[in-house]
Amino acid sequence: MAVLKVKFTKTKRDKLAQVLWVLNWISVVTGLILFSLGLFLKVELEKRRELMAERELHSVPNMLITVGLIACAINFLGGKICYDCVDTNKFLRWKLVMLPYIILTFFFTLCILVGALMCYSMRGELEEALVVGLQDAMRFYKDTDTPGRCFLKRTVDLLQIQFQCCGNTGHRDWFQIQWVSNRYLDMSCKEVVDRIRSNVEGKYLMDGVPFSCCNVNSPRPCIQYQITNNSAHYNYDYQSEELNLWKRGCRQALLEYYTSIMHSIGFIVLIIWLFEVVLTGVRYLQTALENVLRQGDPECESDGYLLETSLAETARSNFNIIKSLGKLNQINTTDSDRDPNINRTISLIIF
Repeated sequence: MAVLKVKFTKTKRDKLAQVLWVLNWISVVTGLILFSLGLFLKVELEKRRELMAERELHSVPNMLITVGLIACAINFLGGKICYDCVDTNKFLRWKLVMLPYIILTFFFTLCILVGALMCYSMRGELEEALVVGLQDAMRFYKDTDTPGRCFLKRTVDLLQIQFQCCGNTGHRDWFQIQWVSNRYLDMSCKEVVDRIRSNVEGKYLMDGVPFSCCNVNSPRPCIQYQITNNSAHYNYDYQSEELNLWKRGCRQALLEYYTSIMHSIGFIVLIIWLFEVVLTGVRYLQTALENVLRQGDPECESDGYLLETSLAETARSNFNIIKSLGKLNQINTTDSDRDPNINRTISLIIF
């Protein structure tokens, strides 16, 4: 028994073909939207590539770009097919093409759904990339004279100013690394030498942060050095007073920024996926026109359906076909050497 069978008159078939033609052209536009979203996400990730460790972060934008281009091609072809199917005689051109086209469209629609789910599952990989990437960027912050790293100071400063954040998880991260280059340290100063010697790794560590950590909205001039020393500043209590530094870590800021982008993209892709599901009407058009050809009267009523038999029967028959092909392949590999006529016989059976 056919699944979801619908009876079509000549007028209904023509209207269905026209509606599907319009939907396919709209889907070409949605394909361009997918391509644009993937390109936008790729550019956003590339803009802060120096702040992320090497991870497979570009798999999501690359997939959206690829799916978007394929969508344009598939739906352009679908529009041409549906336009020609208004005329039963022109349908004969596409009769052998329509079933592979429908199967291809089904897998393509599945890829869109996978792309949407990938947008929502990307947060974990992104967080891991940011943890390592920001640590390395902060560690090389002082290397303004080293080729390949001289831009990192500017990158980190702009990040902290733009996203109003400080450090990786907070301002205390700067206390654990030497972020001032030795070039700008006065080695004749006893305090500087003692601080370097007191560190096991010979680093100049201090309770200070770069200027880009300063909160511009604070009424008090920024305290970026000797942050934990109450006596170094007038009317200052480190424990109780609200610091005039950005409270949020840059990892959290970037994670929230990219997560909001990916969730928005994922939502749009899901809507596009739901829209692509509507194109299952092409299957109704195909089966309805094939039944018209069987009856031989272009003006007659015909049945359209998604599956010619029930879902279980269709799965069983397809499984039997695959099983029989497997047996034929086994015969081909074991017995063809003994009888050269077997290959020719098997070919005749398959085709």
